[in-house]
This record gives sequence, C-alpha cells and structure tokens, in this order.
Amino acid sequence: MASSKPELKIPVINISGYLSGDDAAKKSCATELRHAMEDVGFLQVVGHSVSPDLQKRFIEAVAAFFALPMSEKEKIGLDKSPCNRGYERMGVERLEELEDSSKLEQKEGFTVRPERPLGRFMTGPNQWPDPSLPGMSNFRSTYMEYFAAVHQLSTSMFRLISLSLDLDEHYFDAFAADPDGTQLCRSHHYPPTPSGEAVRGRGIGAHTDFGALTLLLQDEIGGLEVLHKPTGTWHHVTPIEGAYVINIGDLMQRWTNDRYLSTMHRVMSPTSSKPRYSVAFFNDGALDVTVEAIPTCVPAGEKPKYPPLKVEDHLLKRYRQSYSLGPAEMKTPMPVVSSTVQSLGIAV
Repeated sequence: MASSKPELKIPVINISGYLSGDDAAKKSCATELRHAMEDVGFLQVVGHSVSPDLQKRFIEAVAAFFALPMSEKEKIGLDKSPCNRGYERMGVERLEELEDSSKLEQKEGFTVRPERPLGRFMTGPNQWPDPSLPGMSNFRSTYMEYFAAVHQLSTSMFRLISLSLDLDEHYFDAFAADPDGTQLCRSHHYPPTPSGEAVRGRGIGAHTDFGALTLLLQDEIGGLEVLHKPTGTWHHVTPIEGAYVINIGDLMQRWTNDRYLSTMHRVMSPTSSKPRYSVAFFNDGALDVTVEAIPTCVPAGEKPKYPPLKVEDHLLKRYRQSYSLGPAEMKTPMPVVSSTVQSLGIAV
C-alpha cells in the first residue's frame, strides 16, 4: 500500500515573551523565526498584540459588508478608484502561476490602503460604503482600527526578523513602520462550497507574494495550502484560532540574498456549508527605501546575488508583469496603468 505524503510542518511561534521585552524570549523567538524562514518561508504567530475582541469585531464588520446588495458594493468597486481601493467582484482576479490559470478565483474582496494625495504609486483615497446602510455605521472606524493594530504587529515582526538576522532590532523601522508606506489590508469572502464542487475552482491561485511581509488571519474553515518545493507537494495550513499566518514575499527574499524563502501558496475551496472569511495585511514598506543585500546574508568572500533596487521600482515592475502590460504601458505612470488594468476587470 502506498504511503501517504508526510505533512509539511508550519512552525507556530508564541511571541508574547518577545513583546513583553524578555531577553531570553527575544533570543528564542528570533531563532525559531530564522529556522521557519530558512526552511519553510511560513509560520503561524500566537501571543501577539491584536486583541481577540478587535479580530471578532472586524470579521463581523467584514461579513456585514459582503452581505450588502451587489448594487451597493459595486458603487465602490475597484473600477471607480484610480488607486486600486474598494470592492472586488468574484471571479475577476487570477494569480495562478502553476497548473491551470483558467480557473476563476472564487472570492470577493475589499481593499484599503493608507490615504495619501494622488501622484505616486498606489496613492489616493479609500472608498467606503454608505454608513447609513445596515451594519455599516462603524465599518470604516473598525476597519482602520484593525489596520493600525496589524500594522503595529507587522512592525514588531520586522524587528524580530532583524534579530533573527543578527541585526540591530530597529534595522527595518524606516522601511516597515512608515505610516505612509505601501501597506494594504484586503478582506476576502468565499461562498459556501457544496460537496463535489471543491475541486472545480480555487479561492486564490498558486503564487508568491512579491512584496515584503504578509500577515493572514483565517477562520476555522481554512483552505490555505503551501507548496513544499523539494517534493512538489501541497500542504494544508491548519487554522489556529486568533493566529496570524506569516510569510515573506519576493522583495524580502531578495533583501536576504535568498536566505529567507518566498514560498508558493494558494487557497483552495474546501467543502463547507458556511462562508469563509480571511484578511491579508501586506506590509511592503516605504517606497523610497533602497533594498540591497543585508550584510549578514552574504557569505564571506562572495558578492550579493542582486544589485540594489528601490522599493517603488520593484513594486511597479512586479505589478506590471503580473498583469501582462506591454512595452508602451510599462512606460506609463502607475495611475494610468491602474486604470488600464481595471478596465480589463483585473484587480491589482
């Protein structure tokens, strides 16, 4: 009889001791994180700073938003925004980098970023539902309260990454703590999946994140899978109540000279009679920071694998590559490119 595949173990790290300032906990958490990022590229974090009450209120607010009539949600659709904020219809986005890219992604989403004047990459105002709609009176304030709390947690994680790389704890602060950086908070709603339909579509296709750091809050239904590259097998990330699934993106892999891994992952549509909700927070840092190989990640006597690169240039290039924009569009400022992409029904 054929043996079943061994499950890839996603490390779980309790960072409460680190956040309390305990020196021994700092060291042990940094060591655990180093092993997780070198071996898997994913981990789950518990004992963090985001309260269960805030998580609960936020998910309730998100569920109320997605329950609104489609006509109301589409009033703040991505096609109404010059800077990729607002509501994303189901089935318009494809991120599949492996296998069949024709499968529609079975989710709808809502995206918020820091609000800054138009003129630079992804800058501009957010879009919000009418507060007079059912359940929407506190939607904006709850969303931004959650945004601030998870941004703070992401900054703490960057500090822990610094320690894991034998750097000063605040090495990444100028990049990660900037309140006007390129963070985004995207909530997703996946409809119930009847038995027999789970394999017909994917929640989100296989991809790597091309930014720096992702923090995902998933509910008990799950569906997130991580690729174990050496064996080519996919492994389920078992949900832990209140935990954040954390992974690095391509920008951080480059920054660490390929020492830390940006791992391929996807979201399947598991059989469920209930809707599924998840929230991804991406901290892709300050646009003006130049990323070059961290000294502790370059072996003695060797040269860095990559030349220095400005964060804004990296993000512009990757967004444009992801949506197959031609040479003429590659020379176009991002707000115009964004409009071109949105006219095709694709959310960036």
